[in-house]
Amino acid sequence: MEMMKERFAKLLLGEDMSGSGKGVCTALAVSNAITNLCAAAFGQLWRLEPLPLQKKSMWQREMEWLLSVSDHIVELTPSCQTFPDGRKLEVMTCMPRSDLFINLPALRKLDYMLLEILDSFSNTEFWYVDQGIVAPEADGSASFHKTLQRQEEKWWLPVPRVPPGGLTETTRKQLNHKRECASQILKAAMAINNIALAEMEVPESYLEALPKNGKACLGEFIYRYITSEQFSSQCLLDCLDLSSENIAIELANRMEASIYVWRKRLHPKPLTNPIRSTAKSSWEMVKELMVDGDKRELLAERAHSLLLCLKQRFPGLTQTALDTSKIYCNKDVGKSILESYSRVLESLSFNIVARIDDLLYVDGLTTQSGKLSSLPTVSVIAHKKVISGTPYITVGATPKFSPAPLVIPASGERTPSLSANSNKPPRSGFGVKRVLTNYLGGETKVKNYANLLEGLGSVQIKNAGLPASRTSTDHTDRRKEASAHQKGSRLRLTDY
Repeated sequence: MEMMKERFAKLLLGEDMSGSGKGVCTALAVSNAITNLCAAAFGQLWRLEPLPLQKKSMWQREMEWLLSVSDHIVELTPSCQTFPDGRKLEVMTCMPRSDLFINLPALRKLDYMLLEILDSFSNTEFWYVDQGIVAPEADGSASFHKTLQRQEEKWWLPVPRVPPGGLTETTRKQLNHKRECASQILKAAMAINNIALAEMEVPESYLEALPKNGKACLGEFIYRYITSEQFSSQCLLDCLDLSSENIAIELANRMEASIYVWRKRLHPKPLTNPIRSTAKSSWEMVKELMVDGDKRELLAERAHSLLLCLKQRFPGLTQTALDTSKIYCNKDVGKSILESYSRVLESLSFNIVARIDDLLYVDGLTTQSGKLSSLPTVSVIAHKKVISGTPYITVGATPKFSPAPLVIPASGERTPSLSANSNKPPRSGFGVKRVLTNYLGGETKVKNYANLLEGLGSVQIKNAGLPASRTSTDHTDRRKEASAHQKGSRLRLTDY
């Protein structure tokens, strides 16, 4: 009871225990409380094992305290009340708010399912060893310590170990099933989180800090592509370097800023003092809106489609600047509960999927090594690296979200593996060339033709003193080389 009083006192004071009124709003205080509770309970989820009983009870008990606030968030709906004499009177009754009534029970169910998945890892065939502590000869599968590169970026994570022959088929099937379930929970939590963020109002501080135009948001390079007639979101993403998550986040921030810049100018604020405005300035403003309104809406739609394609390639993208601004400036306690609860469940389910992927990766290496060791002719390639389908990262990278949407296991489709980028190779074909040639085509052709003529002229001068047959042959070969040089320079300019 004393702990409960302390928690609610902290919420009422806005995390300012001095009582001087400098605390945050109640919505942000609840959001921070749920986030901190998740960090205390699941912050060291480094192994596939049941959650300690003390942390599990703390998580369930304090989440009930924090979620009890939502029981008093209601909305008034009209209803009819019948009196004993048969008269009916329309009255307003209190009902739980619709978004909380729908999404909060779903989040509770997802929470229960994740704890069930963790509890199922009790008597397992695998185990863990801390990196740099156990000697390579201490366990049977430690010979794969150098081959396992998934842990290089997160060196503090323990390394999973399996028996020399690998996991049994039954255990492998159970792991795949649990991974599918955790992936579906991840997808559901992300959907609820996106809905909660979309329903939050855009803060005025964010809108006031935006640049004056979309070109300043996007930069010269991306702005030229978006404003071109032959625009393609996929082609533009293929042209950009998205090898790291930080670059993808920066691009997402630019896209969101440009969307609100263009749509903000479509719906400008009314004049604060319309009496002082002249007829000429009003007419110029109306004329500008009529002429450029359709163009700005088109550019905003293109930026929105590019943002959606980027999020499809990087579903595990962290919160953008707009999302962070919404969370900090939000005043609605109900939306704050939905956003923070779904966010912590999203983080927990992603960690479970990542730990299962690490275990299956080690099991695959162990099984592959057992097969190769029986063949003496191929024993040299026992530590061969697995090549990834993407040109930016390898399979040894830390697992990220899959670019393709996850599916329900019952549908019979396969859930894609987790990787940082799309598994399909980048599109560097004629679509990309057409887009880039719109801007660089004219100048490129002039330079290429000049180089070609210069090369042919030098060939004729050098071949003047040679026999006719040899001159003809060398002339043909040099023309081929010049043509190849022309194509190569054009391709290099196109792929820039």
